[in-house]
Formats: sequence, structure tokens, C-alpha cells
Amino acid sequence: MMNKDFFADASPGRVCRKCLLRDMPGQAYFESLENYIERLDSDLKVAPDVYERRLGLCRDCDNLMEGMCRICGCFVELRAVMKKNGCPKVHPEWYPENESGGQVP
Repeated sequence: MMNKDFFADASPGRVCRKCLLRDMPGQAYFESLENYIERLDSDLKVAPDVYERRLGLCRDCDNLMEGMCRICGCFVELRAVMKKNGCPKVHPEWYPENESGGQVP
């Protein structure tokens, strides 16, 4: 059972590093994920248009369920933003990027 008092005096930017997802109130986890993605080094992330294209492909995939990939269990927003990651399907929808920005099939 979640202890709501635990979060009562938390500052707006505070991240609960020892909480399970089920212990975080409402949208707190998703806001934390967005903040984490924003703070990632830009050298690790794909370009914004590539990120949106990847998310669009994930959004259309039958394996997307409540923001998670049913194949690998990742949160697709986090998987899609990273250059090194690719789609986990046997026949991937998108591929990792190499150092020059091209896709690695």
C-alpha cells in the first residue's frame, strides 16, 4: 500500500530513487521519465525527428501496451530516444544509429 504522506513534503524536482512504480503517485513516474530523457547527454540521443518517427512506429505496433513493449519490457519512450537501441522485433521497425547518424541494420 502506498504511503501518500511519504510524498507530501517532496520538492517538485525530487525523484524517488528507491520507489517502485506502484508506489509513485499518479503521473510522477512518467514526469520523472520525461525529465530523465531531457537530461540525457545529447550525444546519446537521436535527433527529435528520428525520435518522433520511432515513437510513431511503436504507437502503431501491436506489441505496445500501456507505454511498454511486450517483447522486451522496456518503456518505448526511453528505448526510442537512445541511438544505440533498436526495435526488439524479429523483423525490426527501426534500427540503432551508428556514430555518423546512419542506421545499423
